[in-house]
Amino acid sequence: MAHGDLMSQAEDVADQFLRVTKHYLPHVARLCLVSTFLEDGVRMWFQWAEQGDYINSAWGCGPFLANVFVLINLLGQLGGCVLVLSRNFVQPACCSLFGVIALQTLAYNILWDLKFIMRNLALGGGLLLLLAECRGEARSVFAGVPSLGHQSSPKHLLQLGGRVLLVLMFMTLLHLDLQLFTLLQNLVGTVLMVLVAVGFKTKLAALTLVFWLLGINFTFNAFWSVPSYKPMHDFLKYDFFQTTSVIGGLLLVVALGPGGVSMDEKKKEW
Repeated sequence: MAHGDLMSQAEDVADQFLRVTKHYLPHVARLCLVSTFLEDGVRMWFQWAEQGDYINSAWGCGPFLANVFVLINLLGQLGGCVLVLSRNFVQPACCSLFGVIALQTLAYNILWDLKFIMRNLALGGGLLLLLAECRGEARSVFAGVPSLGHQSSPKHLLQLGGRVLLVLMFMTLLHLDLQLFTLLQNLVGTVLMVLVAVGFKTKLAALTLVFWLLGINFTFNAFWSVPSYKPMHDFLKYDFFQTTSVIGGLLLVVALGPGGVSMDEKKKEW
């Protein structure tokens, strides 16, 4: 009973948080979600020559194509972010950002780096949630196909895919360490990841992960504390903004709910 009361109180706190923040939480979520694209687009502008030289040396494609790559990344990211934040042409904007993720994965040879792939997939999950947010229930990409019920609507399937992909970020934070604190952290993190993925106690689990990630981000990715000329500065900065984007995706989960394909939704039918 005590456990049930504690869980109920925690859910009440999460619901109260949502009620207080419901008018501006989606805006904060979108800004956080696109933050890594904004940062990278600005970096493309200020490091144009360095980025072009890297692509040219890595692929031997010549200066012209290398500069075209930098331009596509800059316009694709900054343009996509402006459209997302202004709520105009959100679906094409998300497609543009998906394209940038795929292009960079190939161009920077990270296709076989499991950590980077999982983090890029987590970013993709955030974009799926963004598509779900802007998508009306009545619209369907499967026009002419018989409906299988509201749980299988495109919006709910996007929410499911977004939730599952988002939790991949946390798998990169798990450490193989036998220390008690690390084992406890891994256990709690894994439980929360599973809850978000299957959509059980979703808002509470997602909100808990938001605060957990915020703590990790400002503690371990404090790039501002490292001089800009050191390589670690750029590495921490990259991690900071990618983590911030995943936080934005989780805030969208809190704001939107888990969707029809979730245990929370199934509980309403029991």
